[in-house]
Amino acid sequence: MMPDTVFVQEMPDFASGIISWQKVHGRHDLPWQNTRDPYAIWISEIMLQQTQVSAVISYYQRFMQRFPDIATLAAASQEHVLQCWSGLGYYSRARNLHAAAQQIMRIHAGQFPQALDAIQALPGIGRSTAAAIAAFSFGQRQAILDGNVKRVLARFFGIEGWPGQPTVEKQLWQLAERLLPERDIEAYTQGLMDLGATLCSRRAVCGNCPVQQGCVALREAKAHLLPSPKPRRLVPERQTTMLLLMSGNEVLLEKRPSSGIWGGLWSLPETDGDLDLQEEVQRRFNVQAEPLSALSTLVHAFTHYTLTITPQPMRIRQRLQQAMEPGLLWLDIEDAGGAALPAPVKKLLTQLKATKLAA
Repeated sequence: MMPDTVFVQEMPDFASGIISWQKVHGRHDLPWQNTRDPYAIWISEIMLQQTQVSAVISYYQRFMQRFPDIATLAAASQEHVLQCWSGLGYYSRARNLHAAAQQIMRIHAGQFPQALDAIQALPGIGRSTAAAIAAFSFGQRQAILDGNVKRVLARFFGIEGWPGQPTVEKQLWQLAERLLPERDIEAYTQGLMDLGATLCSRRAVCGNCPVQQGCVALREAKAHLLPSPKPRRLVPERQTTMLLLMSGNEVLLEKRPSSGIWGGLWSLPETDGDLDLQEEVQRRFNVQAEPLSALSTLVHAFTHYTLTITPQPMRIRQRLQQAMEPGLLWLDIEDAGGAALPAPVKKLLTQLKATKLAA
C-alpha cells in the first residue's frame, strides 16, 4: 500500500484534476447522461459491462424505446427482453435485468432503491456498478472500480500485479475509496470512466492527461506495462455441429436451457459431428432429412473458451408433428435478423441465404 503521506499530497490534486478535465474534455452527450433517472442509468451501466460505448448506444436506445420503465420491463416476457438484447452478447446481463425489474416491483413497490446495499442486492449488480448508479442517480459519494478505473489507478500509483488478483483488487479498492472528493462526485466518477476509456486506455496518451504530474507509470516510463496483464493460460477449444434443418425457406430452431451459454435464446440444434446425422435427426425430431453441402466452419470466441461450429444444412423431406412441440420453432430465414438469436447463429443463417440452399 502507498504511504499515507502520498495521499496527503496527491488526493486533492488527483480528484480536482479529474473533475476539471471532465467538465471540459469529458463525455457529456451520451443518451444516458444528463438525467437522474436511476432506471436509465442502471440500464446503461449494465450494457456497458464488458462492452464499448460505441457498440452500446443503438442497443440502449432501442431497449429504452421498448422498455421505457421498470414496470414495462418487469411485465415483459424473458424472450422479448432477450430478443431486444440479441447481438449485444453476455446474455446473462439481460436475464438479470429482467429478474431485477421483477424484484424491484415485488420488493420496492416499483421504485428503484437508493441504499447502496439494496442496489447491490439486485441480480446482476456488483459493487462497482451499484456505486456508479448511486453516484449518478442520487449523488452519493461512492467509489467505483471498473476495468478503466483499475487501469488509471494502477498506473498513477504504480501498482503492479494483475488487478483481478484479490490482493491487488483489494489495494485498488482502498485507493478508490480514499481518493473520493467531497463534492462533484458525478463529474469525478464520469471523469475516471472517461479518462480510462480515452487518454489512459491501453495505449496511453500521457501528454494530455490531467494528472500526469503525479503519475508513477509516466515518471518511470512503464505505462505500457501497467496494469500487469492477466496470467496467460491455454484457452480451451470446443467443437459442435449445428444443424440447419430446412423446410422450404424455414429453419428449425430449438430453445436453449435458461442457464448457460445463450440461455433462453433460440438457436440451431447441436449434435456431435461424429454421429450419423440422418439417424440423429430422425431420433430427436422424428423427421427424415438429407444432408446438403456443408457450410464453412465458424469460430466464435467466448471469455473462457473458443467454439468451432460446423454448420450442416439438411433438407427436411416431410415435416412431422414432433417438430411442432414446445421448445421448437420454425423460422423464415428472412426474419432471422429480428429474432432472439445468438450472433453466430444469425451469421450462419445469413451464410445460408447467400448459398441459395433455402427455398
